[in-house]
Amino acid sequence: MKFSAVRDFIVVAEMGGLRAAARALGVPQPAITRSIRELEKELGVPLFERSHRGVQLTEIGQVFLRRATAVRNELQRARDEVDQLRGHAHGTMTVCLSSVPHLALLPNALTPFRARFPEVDLRIIDAVFPTVEASLKDGTIDCYIGPPPARLPAEFQSEKLFDNSRIILGRQGHPLAHARSLRELAGAEWITTSITYKAEEELGPLFAEHGLPPPKLVVRAQSAMTFLVTMAYSDLLMMLPRQWVDFPLWKNILVQIRVREPLPAPPICIIRRTGMPLTPAADYFCTLVRRAVGHMDSLARADGG
Repeated sequence: MKFSAVRDFIVVAEMGGLRAAARALGVPQPAITRSIRELEKELGVPLFERSHRGVQLTEIGQVFLRRATAVRNELQRARDEVDQLRGHAHGTMTVCLSSVPHLALLPNALTPFRARFPEVDLRIIDAVFPTVEASLKDGTIDCYIGPPPARLPAEFQSEKLFDNSRIILGRQGHPLAHARSLRELAGAEWITTSITYKAEEELGPLFAEHGLPPPKLVVRAQSAMTFLVTMAYSDLLMMLPRQWVDFPLWKNILVQIRVREPLPAPPICIIRRTGMPLTPAADYFCTLVRRAVGHMDSLARADGG
């Protein structure tokens, strides 16, 4: 199987047509058509359905696209790794961070990473695992740092960085700001953070543990910006990692509702594909994140002292 044929297939799938793919690749359309037909003949199955509106992937084509994309991404990482091992700090690194590593770890990792790899294009995604699982599988994202899913798929390996806990936040002046128990919040409306595949699984078990009805979930958010804006301009509440309360940018916007019940949180982990090595740049970023955890622990001990 020629890699050029795999490349052509991916571009046709992404562009939705042979003509658009030919323009994107800068080659004649008949060459793209021939390349796709040879690939389909080699595989023994049609990868696209043709119509007057263009081409659409068949069911088998969708499966092959996931594998082909992973191959393309891994080849690019191989080129990046060779360049970085030769001392040429080029390439791209894509990492997904949940809100906790954004707040607690990235500030101490970003500057030394840029000093070591100034020419690497660092791409940071603000999301949680269920949102980016497919991109982790196909290698679009190098690694994910944040809370893990309840059941980690076998394709991934997880390294725990630290345990965590949660707090309840609302806007300054929230009518429930003086509540001291989950029961007093029974009528509140909530935002979920999308850390679970099903929204009701995020807060429901905690409320049930205390004999309370399921909370009313009205917004499912995926980014810290959405969390902040939605809380600041409504009476919606969120249960977020404790690191949120100390971040200076929104200390005057949000208020912690100090309930007496303990609010456990998932640990923060590094998740990556099993058996696939990171590039030197991605590996160094993870090393800096581990160091940032140590710095965070040192500050916590100093505050406790």
